Parts: sequence; structure tokens; C-alpha cells
Amino acid sequence: MVDYHAAGQPSYQYGGNGPGIGDYMAQEDDWDRDLLLDPAWEKQQRKTFTAWCNSHLRKAGTQIENIDEDFRDGLKLMLLLEVISGERLPKPERGKMRVHKINNVNKALDFIASKGVKLVSIGAEEIVDGNAKMTLGMIWTIILRFAIQDISVEETSAKEGLLLWCQRKTAPYKNVNVQNFHISWKDGLAFNALIHRHRPELIEYDKLRKDDPVTNLNNAFEVAEKYLDIPKMLDAEDIVGTLRPDEKAIMTYVSCFYHAFSGAQKAETAANRICKVLAVNQENEHLMEDYEKLASDLLEWIQRTIPWLENRVPQKTIQEMQQKLEDFRDYRRVHKPPKVQEKCQLEINFNTLQTKLRLSNRPAFMPSEGKMVSDINNGWQHLEQAEKGYEEWLLNEIRRMERLDHLAEKFRQKASIHESWTEGKETMLRQKDYETATLSDIKALIRKHEAFESDLAAHQDRVEQIAAIAQELNELDYYDSPSVNTRCQKICDQWDSLGSLTHTRREALEKTEKQLETIDQLHLEYAKRAAPFNNWMESAMEDLQDMFIVHTIEEIEGLIAAHDQFKSTLPDADKEREAILGIQSEAQKIADYNNIKLSGNNPYTSVTPQIINSKWERVQQLVPKRDHALQDEQSKQQSNEHLRRQFASQANIVGPWIQTKMEEIGRISIEMNGTLEDQLDHLKLYEQSIVDYKPNIDLLEQQHQLIQEALIFDNKHTNFTMEHIRVGWEQLLTTTARTSNEVENQILTRDAKGISQEQMQEFRASFNHFDKDHGGSLGPEEFKACLISLGYDVENDRQGDAEFNRIMSVVDPNNSGVVTFQAFIDFMSRETTDTDTADQVIASFKVLAGDKNYITAEELRRELPPDQAEYCIARMAPYQGPDAIPGALDYKSFSTALYGESDL
Repeated sequence: MVDYHAAGQPSYQYGGNGPGIGDYMAQEDDWDRDLLLDPAWEKQQRKTFTAWCNSHLRKAGTQIENIDEDFRDGLKLMLLLEVISGERLPKPERGKMRVHKINNVNKALDFIASKGVKLVSIGAEEIVDGNAKMTLGMIWTIILRFAIQDISVEETSAKEGLLLWCQRKTAPYKNVNVQNFHISWKDGLAFNALIHRHRPELIEYDKLRKDDPVTNLNNAFEVAEKYLDIPKMLDAEDIVGTLRPDEKAIMTYVSCFYHAFSGAQKAETAANRICKVLAVNQENEHLMEDYEKLASDLLEWIQRTIPWLENRVPQKTIQEMQQKLEDFRDYRRVHKPPKVQEKCQLEINFNTLQTKLRLSNRPAFMPSEGKMVSDINNGWQHLEQAEKGYEEWLLNEIRRMERLDHLAEKFRQKASIHESWTEGKETMLRQKDYETATLSDIKALIRKHEAFESDLAAHQDRVEQIAAIAQELNELDYYDSPSVNTRCQKICDQWDSLGSLTHTRREALEKTEKQLETIDQLHLEYAKRAAPFNNWMESAMEDLQDMFIVHTIEEIEGLIAAHDQFKSTLPDADKEREAILGIQSEAQKIADYNNIKLSGNNPYTSVTPQIINSKWERVQQLVPKRDHALQDEQSKQQSNEHLRRQFASQANIVGPWIQTKMEEIGRISIEMNGTLEDQLDHLKLYEQSIVDYKPNIDLLEQQHQLIQEALIFDNKHTNFTMEHIRVGWEQLLTTTARTSNEVENQILTRDAKGISQEQMQEFRASFNHFDKDHGGSLGPEEFKACLISLGYDVENDRQGDAEFNRIMSVVDPNNSGVVTFQAFIDFMSRETTDTDTADQVIASFKVLAGDKNYITAEELRRELPPDQAEYCIARMAPYQGPDAIPGALDYKSFSTALYGESDL
């Protein structure tokens, strides 16, 4: 007798490709030859194992009747192994001797052992001798290896995988609770539920009763044999009549259901994969459409707003320009802030979309031409420049118009005074009274003419001032320049005429001067002193009534000092007035003393004592009015100075606060610890603390508006302008939102790629370690050192340089020269996780198509949800292959296009 083990054969231990069957086998009884099977179990196993063997042997045109006897010569055992494995075994020995049978059985056992199975205590002699226990144990080992081992459900295999599969399939059915492979199946409902789940037309499940197990079991066995080609391996009466049905028999029979329905399982898996890929693609397309619309709306608003800001057509009045300024402030307060938020949200949406595309192994999103984030930023920068230029132009234009109004009023005052002075002068100069005058009259006329010439010379400055003001109004583009020019030209022409007439009259008077006697010296002296004094008083009245415009406290203090100096000259002026009046009084005394009858007023001048006294009284009245005007302006400038200091005090707090927060957010983005969710919560709290600071910005805006309404254009108490504060505030909000978005994208990357928190922290620690300047990015050399520390072979040799260049092309496709942390995370996640590929999607479609090179619309609608089926039908091109049929669709090019390898 030949002993299989004694013949030098190794003992076999099942080694499997996973823990499922090996662990299960370790838990199985070893078919100890000293123990006996329970009779009921042995009966069930004989029937089940015999039916299972015949279900395979009939493929070779044979079967067995008695499992103890029919495998004794080893021939059908070898044939069974060839059928179930699809492999050829060594040629069997055809002899009838015991040694031939043992050799054949040993060949079968060797083949089983070659599949990683250990047959403990099972030798060829026991099989040849017809040992029922050993034969059943051998067949159970074959069933485990070839029917149950390869079952895999959600990372569980073998018995556990088959049990999980049954639980999942029967979960929706009432009165079914599969927890094992014995008593859970006694009422027959679990078998019927498995069939109904996959072929609902074969079973009327709702009509089955839990209290009629025999009917339930026979119904399932008959339907399985008739429609599913699963032979009847169990007897309903045996199962019901046994306290605990045989587990191996139940597992063997249930495994046949698993293999019968495995094709449907594959189709379901393929459909799920396609649905997942299509759902991601549809979501990404929706995000792309949202980005395009938001970008279009924002660009349209920018393009509509810039021409308004670039409109530099001035208005005619200062009130109209101030209305423009108010409209601009309304734009700043009401219209622009929502657009700032939209721009920030647009960048966040774009970054989120790109992250999702990278995580789903899709090509990066390229917006329509002119709608890139850079295009938005360029348009926004153009808007900011136009906005700044428009504000400067408005303020400058208001200053210019204010200056123009001041100059125009000054021109009208001086012109009116001059025109009043010249009134009648031409008529007077054209008189020829000297032809009939006496000598004394002629002398008086000469002196009078000399006084007029002195007065004329004194008025020369005023005429020049009038012309200069008119010229300045023209240079500043005053809207009423034509009327100013006409009036100025009339004054200049009249002045030239007065000069010519004065010269002509003087020649006529000098012609007769030798015939005249000297007129009373006192009258002459009076005239000479009265004329300049009169002119001084007129100039003083003009200066006292002159309008003034100042912008600082120093300027008004300068005017007050000049006015005080003018008042200090009034006593001397009063003495001069009394001296002039004394001359006239002395002349009158002399005339009275000498009984001379004076003919009316002083012949040498029209400036009478009454005129001097009247103008002097007018000067005395104008001085306190000037005092009040200067004091009012001083109060205004003091108020303006208070506004400057108030704004500066707040700006000097807000400005450094914004700078500090910008530095803090830079450090936070580098030094954050804890989970990504903790970091995101911390950033949200930090962002809220910044938003809570907004009332300080609003207060500063209110103070700035008061300054602008007061037309205050400079502030020496602070280096921070409102424009600086606004730009800093917007940058702080944008930077905080961008930092939060980066953490959200890291969470998306972690969740999508299955990266653990520890891995994410390790990536962050490695990145920060080599980010020496804490700038949030790595240079090429820093990145290479980081890769080496993580175990990548990128040393300085030809192969290492090539690998490093390949990695750099992935993490820095734009050749910017730096690697951001997001790009680093994307790279590490691709290196450590797996994603769907175009080949996987093609393979899934091929399953749905029944292994054809094309798929039809009917197949898509049958296997996929309606919306995703129509999505595929609308985008798949007609199949052009030689085996094409009408309505055939090309799923390969469609799958390739999903991953950006060609155009959809």
C-alpha cells in the first residue's frame, strides 16, 4: 500500500492570496479520522457535494452516483479538477491496480496543493479505500478553493465575503436576517430573497409565508434549477428537520447563487463607476457655467463703469461738479463693495473648481477667451486706476472752479471800480475850455491835468491786474471767457484812448502855459497830496473788500498778521488826512483873510474834503468787517484742523492694524497646527474678527467724507490716506478668504484621495521645514531637498535629474520657478492614492455593452439613470468600426474625452 505522505510528498497547508479562506480553514475541523460526522450533516453534505460535482462534471459529459466510490480510482477526481480549474493535469494511469488508483489520486492531491491548499490528514489511501469522511473533507476543500475563495465583497473575501454579499442582497426583505450559513436559511426566505433580488419576475416574494419553510425551500430550489441552471443540492425536509443545517452544504449551494449572479454584480459595479464619473463631470460643468456667468457679469460691470470713470468733461458750475463728487462717493459706498465680494468669490470658485478637477483626474479648466482670472484682475486694475484718476480729477476740477469763481469775482470788482473811475474822463479830456479861459484858469487847468496824470498813472496797476486776471481765466478755461475778454478788451481800448487824449490835452495846455500865472500853491499842494491819499483809500477799500481763499491755519494767520499791520498804519494815515484837510482849510482862511472869493471847488482836483472824509469813514467801517471775516475764516480753519487731527488719529490706528493683520495671516498660513478642520475653524474665527473690525473702517470713511465736504486736500498729521486704507482692507479680506479657501481645498484633497490627517501633517511639516523664508512656496533646490527627505531618488545624476524634471513639470506646469503647498499636496496625493482612469471607464462601458466595441442607446437607458444615460447619448459619436450597426455609439472616444485626452 502506497502512503501519499510517506512517499516523500510535503504536507499541504492552504496559503491563499488573502486572509479570508486561510483564516476560515484554520477555524475548520481537520476531519480527524477518529471523529464521525453527524449523520444528518453527512447526509446533507453527500447530496450537496454530489450535486455540486455533477454540475461541473456534466460539462465533460459524465457524472457520479456515489461520492465515496466514484472518486476511488482518481479518474473522475482529476477530470473534476480539470473542469473547475480550466487547466490540464498530468495524464492519469489507466490500470486497475491499487497502486494505479493511488497514483491518480496523488496527482489530484498534488494539483490541489499547487493551488496553496494544505490537506491535513487526507491521504490518497483514504480516498482509494472509500473513506467517506476524508472524501467529503477533500471535496469541501476543493469547493472552498475553487468556488468560495475568489468571492470578494468590499475588502472581505471567502466565507466573510459571501456572508456580506448575502446580507447586502437580502437587506431590503422583511423576515430575512442572514447572520450565518445554517439556521438563517431554515425558513427558505433567504434563498427566495436572493433570487427575487436579481430576477424579480421569477418569485412572488410577497406571497411567501415564514411559517411554511418547506414550501419556501422547494420553491427556491425548483426556480433555481429551472431558470438559473443551479442543480438541486439540498432537500427541504432535511433542512427543516435538522436543528442546525450543515454549514458547508449551505455555503456550497449559496456560492452557486453568487456565481450565477456575478455577471449582474459586475454590470452594477460598472454602472456605479460610470455614474460616479458622469456625476463628477456634470458637477464640474455646472461649476464652469457658474464661473463663466459670474465672470461675464463682472467684466460687463467693469466695462460699463470704466467709461463713466474716464469721462473728464467738466461742468460749468461748482455745484454741478460737487454733484459729480457725491455720485462718485455713492458709487464707492453702494455699488463697488458688492462687486469686490463678487470678485473675491469668483477667485474662490475658480480655485475650488481647479482643485476638484485635479482630484478627479480631469484637465484644468480653461475659461473662455477674455474671462481668465488674470483678465478679471487686469480689468479690475484698470478700474482702480480709472477710479483713482477720476477722484483726483474731480477734486482738482473743484479746486480749479473754485479758483475760477474767485478770479471772476475779482475781475468784476476791479473792472467795475475802473469803469466807474473812467466814466466821463474821455469827455473831460476832449474839452477845449482852455481856449476861452483866463490865465489863472489855464494855470488851474494845467495843475488839474497834472493831478489827473498822477491819478492815471496810479490806475495803471489796476488795468494791468485786470488784464492779468483775464489772461489767467483764459488759461484755466473759464466757461464765460468770451464776455470776460470782451469787457477786458473794452477797458484796454479805453485805457489806450485815455492815454492818447491825456497826451493831446497836455500839449495844448503847455502851449498856453507861458500865458498863465501860477495858481495858489496851497490848492496845488492839496491836490497833489489829496490824489495819492484818495488813491490809497480806494486801494485800501478794495483790499478790505477783496475776497480771500485759504486752506491752512497758517495761511489765515498770515492774512490776519497782514491785516493787523495795515491797522497799525491807520494813525499815520489819519494824520495825513488831517494835514490834507488842513491845507484846504488854510487856503480858505487865506482867501477869507484877503477877501478872495473862490470860485467853487479846488480847481486842481475833484477830490474834495467831503470825498476824503466820506472814503475815510468808509475805510473805518470796512476794517471791523474785515476783522470779522478773518476771524470767521480762522474758526473754519481751526475746525478743519480738528477734522485733520481726528482723521489722522483714527487712520494711525487702523493703518498699522491692517499691516499687522496682513503679517499675522502670512504667519498663520505657515504655522497652523491641528487638523485641517481645526485650522479652518481657526481661520474662520480669525476672519470673523477681521470682519468685526469693519465699524472702525466705516467710522474712518465718515470722517473722510467730512474732510472732503470741507474741501480739505492735505493732512500733515498722518501718512495714511483713505485710498491706502481701502486698498489695505480689501487686500486683507481677500488674503484671509484665499487662505481659508486653500485649507478647504486641502480638505477636499484629503477626503477625495483618502489621505490621513497624519499624512497631511507630515506633508505640511516637510514643506515648512524646507520653506526657509516662510514665503509659502519652495524653490527648485528646496523642493529637491524635500523630495530626497521623502525617499525620492532625485540625486544629481542623469537619471535623478530626469526624474526631478518630470516631477517639476507636474507641480510647476507654468515654469514659475516655485512650488506652492497646494501643488505639493496634489503631487503627494497622486503619488499615494489611486483615481479613476479613462481605461477603467472604457472597461466599465465594455461590460455594459456585453463585450462589444460599441454600445446602443437602449443599453445605456437600461443600465444607467435617465439623466446620465441621456447625457452620454447626447455626447457619444456614432461608432464607425467594421462591426457597426445602426444606432451604435462610440464609448471609447467618449471615455477618452472625459479625461481631456481628446475633444468631447
